[in-house]
Amino acid sequence: MLILAKTALAMMLGFIFAIICGLITIPLLKKINFRQHVSSLIGERHLKKEGTPTMGGVIFIIPVLITIILLYIRGSITLNHNLIITLFVFLSYGLLGFIDDWLKVRYNNNQGLRISTKFLLQMCIALVFFYIFMKNGGEPVLRISSLNLVLPMGWSFGLFILFLLVGTSNAVNITDGLDGLCGGLCVIAFLAFGIITWSTTWMEGYQEIAIFCFVLVGALLGFLLFNSNPAKVFMGDLGSLSLGGVMATVAIITRHELSLALIGGVFVVETLSSMIQIIAIRKFHRKVFKMAPLHHHFEQVGWSERDIVKVFYVVGLLLAMAAITYGVWL
Repeated sequence: MLILAKTALAMMLGFIFAIICGLITIPLLKKINFRQHVSSLIGERHLKKEGTPTMGGVIFIIPVLITIILLYIRGSITLNHNLIITLFVFLSYGLLGFIDDWLKVRYNNNQGLRISTKFLLQMCIALVFFYIFMKNGGEPVLRISSLNLVLPMGWSFGLFILFLLVGTSNAVNITDGLDGLCGGLCVIAFLAFGIITWSTTWMEGYQEIAIFCFVLVGALLGFLLFNSNPAKVFMGDLGSLSLGGVMATVAIITRHELSLALIGGVFVVETLSSMIQIIAIRKFHRKVFKMAPLHHHFEQVGWSERDIVKVFYVVGLLLAMAAITYGVWL
């Protein structure tokens, strides 16, 4: 019962603070003209979204940070290296996304940071992650519990961290293309990781990481009040990169790296659809999908935005439930 009480409190605080933050932030974003530029290539239905405020990720990032600080001051949680890693990646990727968003707004295009610059900064974040992880007794191994395998990785575990951080953050970023799609899928994903984390009693600070996940779930639910169709604000790269980065982080420190592919299955499919489309066009000069990523393909064949989001939610929920069953019960 105590676990349920902590979970409910974490989600409630995140939700309430996110609503307050949204009511303050959205008018401010409009006033300082932080608005989204929409490419005409996406389709006419999206052109009406031109000028919608962006950088809405602050609506859930700030509440999570405030809640964690309040719980720490109250003595409800303790500061440990796993929580430090989680907060570091969450805020670092948020800052990276902020710079990317600011450049897009500043120059009124969708270019943002150069790919090489963004990758270099992500590499620095991964190196700090790896250093803190190893300094506090982390094992550089990949565990596949279903096959009872432990694969030693040594220094290459740092590259593995980089791969997951970059891959997951970009996958979540690619999925952020319809109102409420990315935010809702992340609610499902972090709810699953929160439940899984409660069972990792062997890990130092497992309760703090679980509480972090549930605070983020609550904050994302508050954000969805402003982001669901029709969206009053977009999360921007500020939000999507921070969510993807911290999702990979929780998977790594809880040693559920393989579960990440299942919990984030929709993100994986969205990314694969974009990769397949790029390869098909460049190598074979033809399209596999009418438009990539996959959610835009469904738009092109006549699905409504809300129907696409609902179907993707259902698929994400089914995959998350399968991952919880595997990660906690089996």
